[in-house]
Amino acid sequence: MYDIIVVGGGPAGMTAALYAQRNGKSALVIEKAGFGGQITHSPKVENFPGSLSISGNELADKLFSQILEQGAEFEIETVCAIEDNGATKTVKTEEGGAYECKAVIIATGVKHRMLGLEGEQELVGEGISFCAVCDGDFYKGKTVCVAGGGNSALQEAILLSDKCSRVIMLQDLPEFTGEEKLQQVLFARDNVVKYTGVKITGLITKGEELAGVEIEQDGKKEAVKCDGLFVAIGLIPENEPFRELADLNSFGYFDSDEQCVTKTPGIFVAGDCRSKAIRQVTTAAADGTIAALAACRYINEL
Repeated sequence: MYDIIVVGGGPAGMTAALYAQRNGKSALVIEKAGFGGQITHSPKVENFPGSLSISGNELADKLFSQILEQGAEFEIETVCAIEDNGATKTVKTEEGGAYECKAVIIATGVKHRMLGLEGEQELVGEGISFCAVCDGDFYKGKTVCVAGGGNSALQEAILLSDKCSRVIMLQDLPEFTGEEKLQQVLFARDNVVKYTGVKITGLITKGEELAGVEIEQDGKKEAVKCDGLFVAIGLIPENEPFRELADLNSFGYFDSDEQCVTKTPGIFVAGDCRSKAIRQVTTAAADGTIAALAACRYINEL
């Protein structure tokens, strides 16, 4: 029997485990793939307090080592269900595991919606990025493409246009769908070029790095040279297995505020899987802290 089981080993989940252990609670972290979550896709992280520059993988390794040093345990399995038994919970995995605890923190994060192109996954961190705040500085004075046409894509492009010599917007719909005000701000800039009704059909590489994209419009294909591609076509939360325990909003995110509580006593949520305005490594860590302290209080009151 564990005090707290954390579902997900990203910055939110590992921070939750850290605070649980430091508050005298036993913690088990169950992660389905690799510890670190989306942050491992960033070749450099320069917006994490206390570190001038660190790779996403190195940051994840440091967090993982820290929670192990504090006594947290871990399993590499895929959680498929959580049973609420009142004062105890049972966390079940696809591999057949069943783990008992007093409280659960769900920190499953999100995954970026991809373009579905050959070689795309291999270029993440080597020319393909998802966050202008995180990676925009690597493309100062260079040319980048932005895939997408909603608010997120427009906001990313505005940030990039302050740093890059040229920003090429690639929207597969006939028009951009983001707010009109954002469009006015972005497309008033001389270094921004826009395409609508185009489909990105391929990636052009030079060695192991991205060198451009192939686009198709009205049956005609064209090569567009660029140093980086920012993909902003949406995020996919993976919360569906837990919807009976925690309400989801219309986009599939946990409908919980900064208190990180849910409708089920003893079930808490943290990180990018939660409905929130800002999704950064720092806000994920903050959620992990809040959720862990809330879970500790819950256990103390049992």
